[in-house]
Amino acid sequence: MKRSRFTEDQIIGVLKEHEAGISVADLCRKHGVSDAIVYKWKAKYGGMDVSEAKRLKALEDENGKLKKLLADAMLDNSALKDLLEKKW
Repeated sequence: MKRSRFTEDQIIGVLKEHEAGISVADLCRKHGVSDAIVYKWKAKYGGMDVSEAKRLKALEDENGKLKKLLADAMLDNSALKDLLEKKW
């Protein structure tokens, strides 16, 4: 997955500028992003503070690690079941 070149702090700052009254087109020109990105950020980070955004990022990272652990455990479980089902 491609990593964003903007941190949560910068994204929240851009959204605060939008709330202050700057148009999306001006924000896009100023920060070098597309309007779709601004609306995507608004959907994800709208109304958040920087600390909340960092907490969200930490939870997403933890969730990814847990999903990977679950997938590994399910794969091991499946391999053991296949091994036990074989007739010797």
